[in-house]
Amino acid sequence: MAALCVLRAALCRAAPWGRRAASGGSVPQRIEEKRRAALLGGGQSRIDAQHRRGKLTARERILLLLDPDSFDEYDMFVEHRCSDFGMDSSKNKYPGDSVVTGRGRINGRLAYVFSQRNVLCSGLVPQISLIMGPCAGGAVYSPALTDFTFMVKDTSYLFITGPDVVKSVTNEDVTQEQLGGAKTHTAVSGVAHRAFENDIDALLNLREFFNYLPLSNRDPAPVCECHDPSDRLVPELDTIVPMESTKAYDMLDIIRSIVDEREFFEIMPSYARNIVVGFARMNGRTVGIVGNQPKVASGCLDINSSVKGARFVRFCDAFNIPLITFVDVPGFLPGTAQEYGGIIRHGAKLLFAFAEATVPKITVITRKAYGGAYDVMSSKHLRGDANYAWPTAEVAVMGAKGAVQIIFRGKETDAEAEYVDKFANPFPAAMRGFVDDIIQPSTTRMRICHDLDVLASKSQANPWKKHANIPL
Repeated sequence: MAALCVLRAALCRAAPWGRRAASGGSVPQRIEEKRRAALLGGGQSRIDAQHRRGKLTARERILLLLDPDSFDEYDMFVEHRCSDFGMDSSKNKYPGDSVVTGRGRINGRLAYVFSQRNVLCSGLVPQISLIMGPCAGGAVYSPALTDFTFMVKDTSYLFITGPDVVKSVTNEDVTQEQLGGAKTHTAVSGVAHRAFENDIDALLNLREFFNYLPLSNRDPAPVCECHDPSDRLVPELDTIVPMESTKAYDMLDIIRSIVDEREFFEIMPSYARNIVVGFARMNGRTVGIVGNQPKVASGCLDINSSVKGARFVRFCDAFNIPLITFVDVPGFLPGTAQEYGGIIRHGAKLLFAFAEATVPKITVITRKAYGGAYDVMSSKHLRGDANYAWPTAEVAVMGAKGAVQIIFRGKETDAEAEYVDKFANPFPAAMRGFVDDIIQPSTTRMRICHDLDVLASKSQANPWKKHANIPL
């Protein structure tokens, strides 16, 4: 309620010029009236109804998202020109045509709200969609074209056709929430990247998220003041990987231990959970982090995780954000479902994304790095800048048990131990130059921070082309 009171006070202050000028003549008076009507939107009754549903109005959302007194509105007086079905009646016209758009600042940095030149702006400026109510039909393609789509739990919906149409066409009974709610799109479809509890929670998180991003593709990754020493050792990492190669651990524990102040803004935390992606800072510099998650499907890559990782990597590369990759991958998920679904084509997306990326790329192999999945995860073969292995790393074609069964067809009982001794360690990869060094896990933060300083001036260009043909 306190936040709503502040927002209402800001709205009341929005048009001081109009109040002073209203007595100066008919034109200023009409301007004042139009401005007042625009600030009220659909009227006080509709504002109250919005609040009863636990939602903010469009203007309240903008004022909460942007810095105080920084919003400059565009086209406040625009009205629709439709005359069919009684739409030309004054009661069906609202100033701004029910849309609020303009520019302002988030933590002092310029931002534009509600701009829909999605395709032309893709890769030029970061684009973020925040779904805070129903969005249906062709309108859903606008957020789908942006870089990140966030939703509000229980009040936002995305679907091509609503439940009534679905019922009439397919005879399925489905609710709005089941068809296109936040849980559906963040955990099942992968259309949305995160969901927040309510409007205020969403807008405050968006302000935090905005700080990680550059303003355009010509700007470097943002750097902020850092109080976490770049040479900080992390002793707990020396024992975080279990001795048993089949035992799981949480990759998020490694990520949070290494990044500044343990702050990690995870992207798509509920979708394709066998891979982790998100933003953090290293010595104050924004970095994109990709890591296999041993706690889910043993960290195997599959169709969904490959697409999730590829899109994130391409965003970071488009906006000059260095990539740090943590590898513990036993391979691609086997099975007919994956093969029939096109795992070869989808897995190639992640390989393509890492291979074409020209930003600094640092890779740390924490445990398993098997077969083609090892290659895909920002290996030295994909132009990695610094590739490290922990003492627990195993870089091989496959695990010892599977390899021995294929090679010896069950005829050698002690061959597995020999295979483990030869290949289940980081030395073969180091001898062939596939990793640059075998490092103590506790020094990982220090090594990455030093490398990022060296790579800050990296300049690499791909051959000229109209555009690449990524295997979509």
